[in-house]
Amino acid sequence: MHGLELFLQRAKQRLRPHADERLIGTTAAKPAAVLVPVIERAEGLNILLTQRSDELPTHAGQVAFPGGKIDAGDVSPLAAALRETHEETGIEGQFVEPVGYLDTFETGTGFCIVPVVGIVSNGFELTPEPGEVTDIFEVPLAFLMDPKNHIHKDVMWKGKQRQFYEMPYGDRYIWGVTAAMLRNMYEKLSDG
Repeated sequence: MHGLELFLQRAKQRLRPHADERLIGTTAAKPAAVLVPVIERAEGLNILLTQRSDELPTHAGQVAFPGGKIDAGDVSPLAAALRETHEETGIEGQFVEPVGYLDTFETGTGFCIVPVVGIVSNGFELTPEPGEVTDIFEVPLAFLMDPKNHIHKDVMWKGKQRQFYEMPYGDRYIWGVTAAMLRNMYEKLSDG
């Protein structure tokens, strides 16, 4: 997939236009939302990711999309994703054009996550929140949308069989729900 125009065309045709908000609050899971930030660079489209702080109580040190819990004051998963993205990265909502939603994910740690795909226009400034984020970085969308880079794992963990994807990129280890969301995006946007 090359170019912002093709990405936007496919995203608007193949992603859900609305969040599956009926799932929020209907399970024991804690509602959350993340932004899947797509950024156009001279060399192509990139996805912005964060490295979570080692001090966080859940998912410490992991690579993740900016986002977090949906608060009572958030009017929608989109509002929560934009608020959390601003808090964690400094990217203001005015720089984000939402284009659709991926499937909702429930995690083994009790979260029900709504991923919002959005185009982030240039001109934003990054200001990582040190208590939550140790680094903010970009990975080429072409790498993440290449199924050769989607490694399926099947492991025994805490007495249960677990399956997940990993997408190692240089010294970055993208795995778990973040990799699952990227795989979901690949499945929705690819021609295969």
